[in-house]
Amino acid sequence: MQRVRLSSQQAPVHRLGDPQMTLSPKFRLAMIQSSLASPSPELEFSVRGEPLIPGLPDDVALNCLLRLPVQSHGACRAVCKRWHLLLGNKERFFTQRKQLGLKDPWLFVFAYHKCTGKIQWQVLDLTHFSWHTIPAMPCKDKVCPHGFRCVSIPYEGTLLVCGGMVSDVDCPLDLVLKYEIQKNRWTVMNRMITARSFFASGVIDGMIYVAGGNSTDLYELDSAEVLDPHNGNWRSIASMGTNMASYDAAVLNGKLLVTEGWLWPFYVSPRGQVYDPRTNNWENMAVGLREGWTGSSVVVDGHLFVVSELERMKLKVYDPDTDSWEAIEGPPLPEQICKPFAVNACDCHIYVVGRNLHVAIGHISRLNLKESGTDKWSFSVRWHVIDAPESLSDLTPSSSQVLFA
Repeated sequence: MQRVRLSSQQAPVHRLGDPQMTLSPKFRLAMIQSSLASPSPELEFSVRGEPLIPGLPDDVALNCLLRLPVQSHGACRAVCKRWHLLLGNKERFFTQRKQLGLKDPWLFVFAYHKCTGKIQWQVLDLTHFSWHTIPAMPCKDKVCPHGFRCVSIPYEGTLLVCGGMVSDVDCPLDLVLKYEIQKNRWTVMNRMITARSFFASGVIDGMIYVAGGNSTDLYELDSAEVLDPHNGNWRSIASMGTNMASYDAAVLNGKLLVTEGWLWPFYVSPRGQVYDPRTNNWENMAVGLREGWTGSSVVVDGHLFVVSELERMKLKVYDPDTDSWEAIEGPPLPEQICKPFAVNACDCHIYVVGRNLHVAIGHISRLNLKESGTDKWSFSVRWHVIDAPESLSDLTPSSSQVLFA
C-alpha cells in the first residue's frame, strides 16, 4: 500500500485502493472507474509457470496470500510478478477472497473536517486496526454532512449514501450513491422519488427504506419510499401519517423504528413511528421506547441498545415487555470518545467513533437470566479504545458502517 499520511506517534493511513480523483464541478456525477487496469493476457501468460510460493501448490499459496493485511501489500507486491498481479489490483484481491469465503470486518467512517467541512471516508481494518482511505465520494463540496443517511448491506460489501443537503442554500438532495468494497468504486444510482435530508433509513430483507426528513425550506415530510438495490428502482410506500424529521432510526424484528428525538426545551415528548413492511402500515411508537431513546442506537442479538448522550454516556438496552430502558452492567463510554459520535455494531461488538476518529469497541456479554423461567437476559459491556493517528485529529464522524470483504 502507498503511504499517504504519516504520524510520528501512530500508524500511517493507507489507501485501500485507487487514488482519489478530481471531481467534476456543478454536481455532475459520474461513476469512478478504477485506475488499475486489468493485467494484459500476455503478462498473465508470461508468469503462468511461476509458482506463487515455491514448494507449495498454488491453491494453498493463494489461500495464504489472501490473508495478508492490506497495509503490507505495497511491500509484498515487489516479491514477484504474480504477487504484483494479485496484490496490485484490489478488485482482483477482494474477488478472490470472496470466492474462497474469506470475509473480515471493516469499519467505514463518514467524516468531515471540523474547520473546512470537507467530507471524506476513512476505513478501519477491524482485524489489524490499520486506517485506510477509499476514492472520494462523487459529491459537491459544500454539503451538510449530517443531512446524509448511510446504510449498508454488510455481507455483500455494499454501502449506500442517500439524500443530503447543500449547506449554503439548505436545499435537500435526491442523490443515491453506492460503494462496493470488492470493486473499490462509487456508482451513481437512480435518484429518490423525493429529495430529503435528516431522514430515517434502514435495511430490511435487503431492501433500503427511507422515511420523513426535511424538504425545501426545512419543511418536514411524511412520505416514505423503498429501493430494491438489485434493479435500482424506488417506489413509494405508505406515508408516516405525521410530518417528522428523524434523529435516529433502527431496524428491530423486521420493523423500521423512527424517532425524532428530544428537542429543546424538552417540554414535549418526542414522536416516534414504527413501520411494518409486511403490512405496509405505520403505527405510533410505544411511549417508553421513544421517551427513553436518548442517544444513538444499534441492534445486537435482536436487542435494541442505545449509547446515551445523557446518563454519563452509559449503554442501555430496551425491554419491550415492560416498555422501559435499563442501563447494562459495565463502565460508561471511555472518556477519549467525545461527542458527536457515530455508532454501529457487528456480532457482539459495538463500535463507537468519536471526535478525532478515536474508536471505542464494546464487547457485549450475556449474563444469567434475570428471572428464572423467562427469556429475559441481562447484559454487560467491556470497552477498549483504538486511538486514531494524529493525521485524523481534525475529523469528526457523521456516520459509520461495517462491511465485510
